[in-house]
Amino acid sequence: MYRIGIDVGGTFTDFTLVNENEGGVAFFKEPSTPHDPSEAIDNGIRGLMNEHGIAPDQISHIGHGTTVATNLIIERKGALCGLITTKGFRDVLEIGRQVRPHLYDYSVVKPPPLVPRALRCEAAERISAKGAIQLGLNEDEVRAAARYLRDAGVEAIAICFLHSYRNPLHEQRARDIVKEAAPDVYISISSDVLPEFREYERLSTTALNATVGPRMERYLQRFLDRVSAAGVPAEPLTIHSNGGLMSVETVRHYPVRTCLSGPAAGVVGAAVVGRVAGFPQLVTFDVGGTSTDVSLIHESKPIFTSNRQVAGYPVKTPMVDIHVIGAGGGSIAWLDDSGSLKVGPHSAGAVPGPVGYGRGGTLPTITDAMFALRRLNPHSLLKGKMAVQAAAARAVIMEKVAEPLGLTLEAAAEGIIRIANANMSRAIRSVSTERGYELSKFALFAFGGAGPLHAMDVAHECGIPVVVVPQEPGTMCARGMLLTDISFDFVESDIALVDASSWARITEKIERLTHDAEQWLASEGVDTTDRAYDTVIDARYVGQNFEVQVAMARGTALDYASFESNFHAAHLREYGYNVPERAIEVINCRVKAVGAVVKAPLARLAIKPVPAPVSRREVYFGASHGWLPTDVYDRDQLGANAEFTGPVVIEEMSSTTVIAPGQHARIDDYGNLIVRIA
Repeated sequence: MYRIGIDVGGTFTDFTLVNENEGGVAFFKEPSTPHDPSEAIDNGIRGLMNEHGIAPDQISHIGHGTTVATNLIIERKGALCGLITTKGFRDVLEIGRQVRPHLYDYSVVKPPPLVPRALRCEAAERISAKGAIQLGLNEDEVRAAARYLRDAGVEAIAICFLHSYRNPLHEQRARDIVKEAAPDVYISISSDVLPEFREYERLSTTALNATVGPRMERYLQRFLDRVSAAGVPAEPLTIHSNGGLMSVETVRHYPVRTCLSGPAAGVVGAAVVGRVAGFPQLVTFDVGGTSTDVSLIHESKPIFTSNRQVAGYPVKTPMVDIHVIGAGGGSIAWLDDSGSLKVGPHSAGAVPGPVGYGRGGTLPTITDAMFALRRLNPHSLLKGKMAVQAAAARAVIMEKVAEPLGLTLEAAAEGIIRIANANMSRAIRSVSTERGYELSKFALFAFGGAGPLHAMDVAHECGIPVVVVPQEPGTMCARGMLLTDISFDFVESDIALVDASSWARITEKIERLTHDAEQWLASEGVDTTDRAYDTVIDARYVGQNFEVQVAMARGTALDYASFESNFHAAHLREYGYNVPERAIEVINCRVKAVGAVVKAPLARLAIKPVPAPVSRREVYFGASHGWLPTDVYDRDQLGANAEFTGPVVIEEMSSTTVIAPGQHARIDDYGNLIVRIA
């Protein structure tokens, strides 16, 4: 039987195929189809089956990551959405937190409200912060609002009442009324999507869920239809932002949880590969065509957050803490009004793409700089499947960068790369050094199509001593789909002082959440022997505004002494101090349901003699080294224990790794390339 992992990207859709019986792994790329992402998935699945002689009924598992929801938010192409909220609170969505991201930059513009004011309706009702009904729901106003929004042509309606996280009764009744009045409209209620306090974040997340819901539903249906038409019996699973898998039916209800879907899979996969390779402390470094995604793995576990923004909109759902910057292979190099060289954040994208791709691009990019310095193959990429126009890449850098600045071609191209590396290094420090982690104790895990091209320079700049490059790094996110479990997060707000005498109330909430988690795992078809539950409690000292997450060890008793000790340790790690004598306030109780699935095995690589280089070319390694004759190896021909000392270039289907002079590299037992930075 075979398992397939799929990562839908902007330029390519990546596939990883694993033979469950033999452990063999194969990789595949298919050009993405932005007009209908499911088309590229269908082409890739059929291509894999044809290439490896696989019958449809031999595919037992499909895990898939998608950026559909994220792109809908970023490009503001979601469905027209209406809102029904508590009377007097229709403008919460627009007022927000009144926080200026750049205090002295008057050019900063807030993103437009997710719901136009004309489509924000109110209904009389009031539930107290303790969950008591103070004013009953005015059902006539809800019914009138539903009809008004239906006639206005909305495809989705978000319902968010004040303090519904304490008592969802009014929201649930409003949902039933809206269903009767507008049966074809997609509905999201905040007590279902995000039953936590802080009304602005709860409202924003619920509105985003409603906005992307209708189009996500249509995409999922096309995806299911294509998989079924291909004859594959396995029901696909989708990875969501916390790095776990969930069924298509769950995605239909909570599409907002798929933001950062693909990148989260890459981080989860990196944690597994890093642990096996002996590197529990990692900085993940995923460089694609338009962005660089960095994250931290501490003691083989990804770092999570429940507070982040997507395109300026708060999304308060548990997710892998990934920092994204606009620096990728397609990032455009340009001169500002003062004549200074800038790189990104705007990108040439997949179309027209870098000039060297020969698809009509006219602006210089980071990839073109790599072609100019011959760090990338000047003839073809993707194992010869994609022709390269290196001369055109050199010409555009001379015209747009070198000549205006009075530089040589080499200096201009190196300048583009150094600026990009500086931006990437700054992103890495933001998730590590700025949070109290010492980078000299970490390894840089480089993946994505362009990650291994930049990794050695970035590691040197950040003081990271080791770089780990997995096999076929350009498909690492697809591989991560096969290294994760089914999971979903359940949460309930509490907001109360806690001590040994009141701890029983917290354990009751956790038991209730665990029951809900158990029912969800059953609905996902997870066997009782494969179920597990992780408990996290959000808490803070009395008088603080924001909380820290306190993880409770799986399988241990939830006693107050353990919680108190863990809280003080978490606060010390997060803020650099703790106050043991101060009272503690619990904010949220969380239970993560985990359903174990069969993992893709990490097969050991056979030991082989180091083969002869497949070619040799001049590569530019900066002003200190200049052009150097450099051996080029095909990674597919390399076995375990192969060792190299730079300068060396190692090419494979999905990426290229550049090892600078003096750096030492070795292939480990699992096929990872381990590079020691001089």
